[in-house]
Amino acid sequence: MKTIIPIFAALFISAAAYGADLMLAQEYKDQNITGWAMSEKLDGVRAYWDGKRLVSRQGYAFTPPKGYTRHFPPYPLDGELFSARGQFEQISAAVRTESGDWRGIKLHVFDVPQAGGNLYRRLAVLQNWLTLHPDANIAVIPQTPVKSAEHAQAFLKEVETAGGEGVMLRHPDSAYQSGRSSLLLKLKSEHDAECTVTRHYEGKGRNAGRLGAVGCKNELGEFKIGSGFKDTDRVNPPPVGALITYRYRGFTQKGTPRFATFLRVRRDK
Repeated sequence: MKTIIPIFAALFISAAAYGADLMLAQEYKDQNITGWAMSEKLDGVRAYWDGKRLVSRQGYAFTPPKGYTRHFPPYPLDGELFSARGQFEQISAAVRTESGDWRGIKLHVFDVPQAGGNLYRRLAVLQNWLTLHPDANIAVIPQTPVKSAEHAQAFLKEVETAGGEGVMLRHPDSAYQSGRSSLLLKLKSEHDAECTVTRHYEGKGRNAGRLGAVGCKNELGEFKIGSGFKDTDRVNPPPVGALITYRYRGFTQKGTPRFATFLRVRRDK
């Protein structure tokens, strides 16, 4: 610890990020990403460790089991509460309740916001901490330098073939900044976004008497989403006012999402 404390004093500042102050990604649209860092986009629950507690993207405190954060460092971390691919519903259910089962869930970190230096140096600070605290429920997300756009696309294919969600691209020399950033991009075969449910449309045929589609609204305007719903969703649809996540492939001539498909209700604490 004697060698670590001076590093803390030199590298960290007092500012903290909560809720909307987190760094958020834009979409990859053929930008020049050679030399950037790429990593798997984990399908978990976003979480920010402020040095004392874990908070959600909206700034609400999680309630992990006693002792879960015992070996966490005294400085902020930004990452994803995650256990395994294809387990989003289980992860979300666990971290949103006080009695949830957090076994196997770790904070997978993609940045150390208040550390100095580039992305690799910031993550190295945490890796040094983990060397001294191997029992911490923390993992550093591996970062790979991008050789070319083709290299990133090949990595995306590898991730998606293994059941992963996509790839995150980060300019390694950029500082951590709040809000939507052009220096943090997400690369996926399908894009996703969020919208607010404005109304329900009754279905036809086998869906008569239950949900056929929802009306949705975001910065793109109003549009319908009629696919992606399970039978249970059509019987108990997302309520009007709910924030939902949908996937899409490009845009129509009107500027609305093409092939919009319901993914899930957004449930932050």
